Order: sequence, then structure tokens, then C-alpha cells
Amino acid sequence: MPAPMRKDLSLTHPETIKIAARYNGPPGSANGGYAAGVFAALVDGPAEVNLRAPPPLDKPIRVAATAQGFEFFDGDTLVATSAPSGFLPPPPDASTPDQALNGRSHFPPEEDHAFPSCFVCGPHRKVGDGLRLFTGPADGFDGVADVWVPAPEFAGDDGLVRPEILWAALDCPGAFAVGFDGNPMVLARIVGNLHALPKAGEALVVAGWPLFHDGRKHGAGTAIYTEDGQLIAQSEQLWIELKKA
Repeated sequence: MPAPMRKDLSLTHPETIKIAARYNGPPGSANGGYAAGVFAALVDGPAEVNLRAPPPLDKPIRVAATAQGFEFFDGDTLVATSAPSGFLPPPPDASTPDQALNGRSHFPPEEDHAFPSCFVCGPHRKVGDGLRLFTGPADGFDGVADVWVPAPEFAGDDGLVRPEILWAALDCPGAFAVGFDGNPMVLARIVGNLHALPKAGEALVVAGWPLFHDGRKHGAGTAIYTEDGQLIAQSEQLWIELKKA
């Protein structure tokens, strides 16, 4: 069973934040979910993060407090905002571990992946270097799913998976649920609720499902569950298709 969620009750915030290069999504910029988790860490409880520009890697990102939450800048460019959010409605029941493993077998082939070095879903990443979440269509579940066993490298000193890693794991399954394999897209907004922090080495079910399609805009929901279906974390997301050349 997961341990209770911890909250950061600090009343101060850093002047800058830096995201290491290993946490990339598209080449040269951070994975949207991981970056959102870093930005959401300054908010106590459920958070909404809006990504306005690609989050830079290995570069100081300036933090500014606002009446609503926080803004994050790369030079004069607004990269993202984070603010408190309400709790999301209950997600669908979890797929079974067998269904989730079936989803992995239906993940798009490596040669069709738009961002094969992505920290979360990139097939070029090794175990312990990337999350290697390969959520594909799962028989018997209306969406995509995979089984994820977080490596010890993604835990804190207490053995619990770090919050920003859970935010990252909530990211890419949403894209594949709304058609990333056919239309590459980037994360524009994510509302995340972390209910518990699981232990590294614990087998988890990760799932994503579509919420809406509106031209180049797509809505998705994602969730992480224990093997027996207990909800660990969930999100709702807005994805924007990249313009075709």
C-alpha cells in the first residue's frame, strides 16, 4: 500500500529553478509533465500548471510569485504558471495488470515515435534513466495502459517515488490516449492530484483515456493505480497538435 502523501508547507520559494537535461521530452526542452511537477511543487495540494513555452534544460528558470500562484520565466519569456486547483472527479476504474501489459504490447513501434528519447515514454531510454512507460490500447479498457515499476533512482531517501516523477508519469499516457502516435503534440495544461506516494519497486498500473477532440486541441485524463486498483494520482490535460510542415 502507498504511504500517505507529504506536503511542502514552506512559505518561501526559490529565486530560480533548474531542470536537468536528463528530463527532456522533445529534443532540447523538458518533458511537460516533469516540468509541471517541478512547478507544482511550490503549490500546496492539487495544482494546475499551464505551459506557455518549452521549458529549458540546464538553465535557470526565474520564479515570480503572483496573487494566484507562481510564474516561471526563461529570460523575459513566460514559460509556465502554477496555481492551486480543486480536486478532480473520480477517474474510471483501473484496468487490470493483465490488460495494462496487453496495452504495452500495442505501443507504437520505435521507428514511429516522434520523441524517442523522451524521459517518460522514449524507447531509447534505459531502465533507471527513463520511465519507459509504453501505454498502448488495452483490450477491455477504453484507453491506453501499461504496468510501471518505478526504479530506485526515482525515489527519495525514504524510498518513495518523488512527486515530480509521478507528474511525469501522468503526462505521456494522455498524449497516446488522444492520438500522439499519428499526430505529434505537446502538453499545454495539466491539472494534477497526487493522493499518495508509492514505493519504488512497486508495480503500478498507468492509464490514459480521451476526454475531447477539438481541431488541434485534445483533452485527456490519466491516472496511476496500485495493482489492486487503488488510486495513487490523476490528471486532466490539454494537448496541442504540432502544426504540420
